[in-house]
Amino acid sequence: MPARRRQCGAMQEYERLLEEQPSFRQNQQRTEEFTARSIATGEAQRVTRRLITIPTVVHVVYKRNRENVSKAQINSQIAVLNKDFRATNPDRGNVPDAWKGLVADAKVKFALARRDPDGKATNGVTRTKTERDSFGTGDAVKTRSGGGIRPWPTNRYLNIWVCNLGGGLLGYAQFPGGPARTDGVVILYSAFGTQGAVQAPFDRGRTTTHEVGHWLNLRHIWADTMDCSGSDFVADTPNSKGPNYGKPKFPHVSCNNAPNGDMFMNYMDYVDDEAMILFTPGQVMRMNATLAGPRKKIGR
Repeated sequence: MPARRRQCGAMQEYERLLEEQPSFRQNQQRTEEFTARSIATGEAQRVTRRLITIPTVVHVVYKRNRENVSKAQINSQIAVLNKDFRATNPDRGNVPDAWKGLVADAKVKFALARRDPDGKATNGVTRTKTERDSFGTGDAVKTRSGGGIRPWPTNRYLNIWVCNLGGGLLGYAQFPGGPARTDGVVILYSAFGTQGAVQAPFDRGRTTTHEVGHWLNLRHIWADTMDCSGSDFVADTPNSKGPNYGKPKFPHVSCNNAPNGDMFMNYMDYVDDEAMILFTPGQVMRMNATLAGPRKKIGR
């Protein structure tokens, strides 16, 4: 049986929204202009001077009992997000010596919401029984009519839907500037957190780290062009020809990026959970520009 490979649907969603939502193209252009300006002026760096806490709600949508993930599994995922985004993940020591100086703290904290949109006490988790065997990319899991549940206000919460995804898909995210009614990330129940229903090699919570990176406007490090012509708009992630899978050996050279090669251990590549272990300062600036711009209301 061939090894499982990471599949992320974020760029598929991105291209769909460009076609279906004229405002998304305009919003993305404004976001990129703001990001470039805020990095150039230092505004993005100033955001990192204080810790930003992002209220998070996890919507569990399930048909079978195994898909109805436990609170312990949910808590394990929040713990991973907080370690990965603060660069306190224990495996950061596996970063090659050439890039140890590029392990960056985003100064972002994720916390399950304690109040729902009506101000009532909550544990930050909703549970919805569905008749659907699985979901794909698109908005079905984010609507009642599609078999899922609507998001909580997306300018106040990070919405994470956890469900059964079909076709080998591990997750997908909506980039900033898309419709508020569908904003958030969607994760396969068996690739969410570090315990319970998780299955190797996607059992360390890194699928959610990857997709939240997209939610904060990070691109894949190979820029989805497969020919060295694209850019992820981050100067300190070497250009690479395509995604890396599994657990590559360092260095893996492509796109004339010798001697260190691809930064395949970056959270925005396609390697197994065990192999992805860092965000760079350039990526952190880009995420913080997003929190200073299109997502500035969240965590305030």
